[in-house]
Amino acid sequence: MSLLDKLVKNSTIKMTAPLLDSKVYGKKDMAPTQVPMVNVALSGRIDGGLTPGLLVLAGPSKHFKSAFALLMAGAYMQRNPDAVLLFYDAEFGTPQAYFESFGIDMDRVVHTPITNVEELKFDISQQLDKIEKGDKVCIVIDSVGNLASKKEVQDSLDGKSVADMSRAKALKSLFRIVTPHLNLKDIPLIAVNHTYQEIGLFPKAVVSGGTGIYYSADAIWIIGRQQDKVGQEIKGYHFVINIEKSRHVREKSKIPISVSYDGGIVKWSGLMDVAEGGGYLRKPKVGWYEAVNPETGEILNEKLMRAKEVNDNKEFWLMMFEKTNLGQYIRDKFTIGASGAIMRDDETTEELDELLDDEVVDD
Repeated sequence: MSLLDKLVKNSTIKMTAPLLDSKVYGKKDMAPTQVPMVNVALSGRIDGGLTPGLLVLAGPSKHFKSAFALLMAGAYMQRNPDAVLLFYDAEFGTPQAYFESFGIDMDRVVHTPITNVEELKFDISQQLDKIEKGDKVCIVIDSVGNLASKKEVQDSLDGKSVADMSRAKALKSLFRIVTPHLNLKDIPLIAVNHTYQEIGLFPKAVVSGGTGIYYSADAIWIIGRQQDKVGQEIKGYHFVINIEKSRHVREKSKIPISVSYDGGIVKWSGLMDVAEGGGYLRKPKVGWYEAVNPETGEILNEKLMRAKEVNDNKEFWLMMFEKTNLGQYIRDKFTIGASGAIMRDDETTEELDELLDDEVVDD
């Protein structure tokens, strides 16, 4: 018996295995959404998607956080026809029609209303303990930011107005318990949260709930927005997904997504900004665009196009992905390289070896 086999056999942990055989480090399944730039925000790739682990969607009120969560949950359930959505509801403001609009089968949704952090902690701990690896479950919490602690509720009933220091501690405990189950059992958990403005010389948006949720999260999005106006009429919103933390996507990346009042999420939105930045779209004159293959300089469209003709044009973008390396450009721009964590520099290694040899003192 080799030393490796001996150590594996000696372990008291059931899932211990040689790294190459580990079920934890095996290939993770991705559930792609129908919106390419949402897939980029999730995985750095237009053909990527939702992966197991804790994803936090943070932002002020009315920033489409719940809709993004249901978009991804719907994608997971469509990818896995036997999957169940476990929906923890602290806001009670999501109508059933909203679920259906994202392709979620209402017969496969478990709705659990919650009123405080401790309720969520005890229930989700029980659920995750009973779920087995291979069970297809997606969890949404809407929202963490709206949950009080049990102490805060009791103080209010007792007429006390005192600062509550227990909420952050309870949230930290919650996610410390939950996080290992998610990756060991391949479960995606999407937690909607709020942000607040940090006071200082340079104010910035901070995720509420203390450091526990930040440390436990596999990915954190901070969502910003601006109005899409034609004259004085608001037609929708332009959202920017700011990647605060991710295991797959470069931090501080900004992913644009548009939503219109008439049609919901603009499916191909965001690609135009990225393509223009990479030289795949040019403006020969103000307000008009032409498609270019940056490698050859070839013009790909017969006539100039207005922005609205480009932005949500399925045929146009499929042509761009077929005739150019735009997909690879996006992957290189946003994805964290698999070999990029620690680079081995042989020349530097040799120099260090020589330096150490020079410092050896003969007896």
